[in-house]
Amino acid sequence: MDSCKDQNQILLRGTVSGPPRFSHISHQERFYLFPLTVERLSGNEDVLNIQLPGRLLDQSPPEPGAAVEVTGSLRTFNNRSGEGARLVITVLADGVRPTGEPPANLLTLRGTICRRDEVRRTPLGREICDFTLAVNRRYGRSDYLPCIAWGSMAQRCAALGVGSRLELTGRLQSRSYTKQYPDRREERVAYECSAMSLEPEAAEEPWRGKGVAAEAGKG
Repeated sequence: MDSCKDQNQILLRGTVSGPPRFSHISHQERFYLFPLTVERLSGNEDVLNIQLPGRLLDQSPPEPGAAVEVTGSLRTFNNRSGEGARLVITVLADGVRPTGEPPANLLTLRGTICRRDEVRRTPLGREICDFTLAVNRRYGRSDYLPCIAWGSMAQRCAALGVGSRLELTGRLQSRSYTKQYPDRREERVAYECSAMSLEPEAAEEPWRGKGVAAEAGKG
């Protein structure tokens, strides 16, 4: 593994499920958001937020119902509006094009573990380990990405300490949940990176370089 550079790349193929809407202006460029529905092998679907620079929107505006391929990287920010999930994850697109290929959700990350939980079990008995991966951008900022490891890889992941470097391949997925308040219930959507394989960089790990394969969450 090349330890000199962090990595943040994603390729998605799915169906545009809503029109682009204005999001914000950054460095004098307008950005737009549109939802992309990506089918899993299980038949379930992930609905992901695509962040589109205005120049790409002008070149090829995504039409609802169209099958497209999106390439880009993940971006995170904290929602301080008080509505919805606090951490928001979007895909910053650097390319959007029509496609006739099957659905795809291919994510590669390389970064540093900055938070890690202990292994727990789901109600169905599957082992799971949650952790946060910090991935540096080119110009000084970082994205803090929530990740999950399933099955046999959860134990291996739990053995890694905060500060360990690793490369992860997997997918970006959406998950619905209910937030309970004293006077109401609120339906929300969380986004997380589900690991399918990882390769640690830390030399002290005895399984370094073996490219640990794992059970992926089948959803």
